[in-house]
Amino acid sequence: MSGAARIGGLRNITLTLIWVWLLLFVLAPTLMVVVASLLERGESQFVIAEFTIDNFLRLFDPLYFQVFWNSIYLALVTTLICLLLGYPFAWMISRASPRLRPLLLVLVIIPFWTSSLVRTYAMVIILKANGLLNASLLWLGVTDKPLMLLFTEFAVIVGLVYSLLPFMILPLYAAMEKLDLRLLEAARDLGAGRVALFTRVVFPLTLPGVIAGCMLVFLPALGMFYIPDLLGGAKILLLGNLIKDQFLAARDWPFGSAISVLLLIFMALFMLLLVWARRRRADSGEMGL
Repeated sequence: MSGAARIGGLRNITLTLIWVWLLLFVLAPTLMVVVASLLERGESQFVIAEFTIDNFLRLFDPLYFQVFWNSIYLALVTTLICLLLGYPFAWMISRASPRLRPLLLVLVIIPFWTSSLVRTYAMVIILKANGLLNASLLWLGVTDKPLMLLFTEFAVIVGLVYSLLPFMILPLYAAMEKLDLRLLEAARDLGAGRVALFTRVVFPLTLPGVIAGCMLVFLPALGMFYIPDLLGGAKILLLGNLIKDQFLAARDWPFGSAISVLLLIFMALFMLLLVWARRRRADSGEMGL
């Protein structure tokens, strides 16, 4: 057998294994969740085979709607902060020297080396009344008594931003690294100022990275239930907390599945936005921007 044939056979085996993995552990569980969301809850069983849409109608209950609104609000705030912090940092990495760039990327990736749960516990030590942040503020004379930072909405947002910021930076960096600098030079030669250069050239060309980063931050922010539990004192509920409670406490699997389907819908909308942004970028490239 020739080398090309062996490589082709290995590629086919690899692709087959990947497809089998996706079908068994991604598509099948997702379909199970969708099907469970359309079934009824049983008295002694998790679900019974009776079709209903009541699980989705319950999403409009004022009690759950408040949880949805709080979740979307906190997720949007977290996404916006991550974008405002991550965009300039990703730009700095993409324009750094080839020797400095790997070091900056390592600094972004380092948080992945530690469990997110462990890092959240570290945030408790920093934000509590006698923690590092309050001790520093008292020492500097900024305040004369400890601030109530832990178990607040502020603490939850800080924890979400701290955990999810790398997920914003990396897609932005990937988009900025591919940016053709000749387009920036051409825009300057045509008289574009800094604001016009950013709004009409840089941002549109990096929009796929922005949308990908927002998707990687917004969706996990809706579901990271342990951060509100630890930093919010279980007083602030996100969709992730609601899903966890439905599956583990209330044992209402159909309603928990319906909420999970809602997250899938959010993900599908982001994917459509990403496809639109990439097509728009491709069309702009064909027209020479």
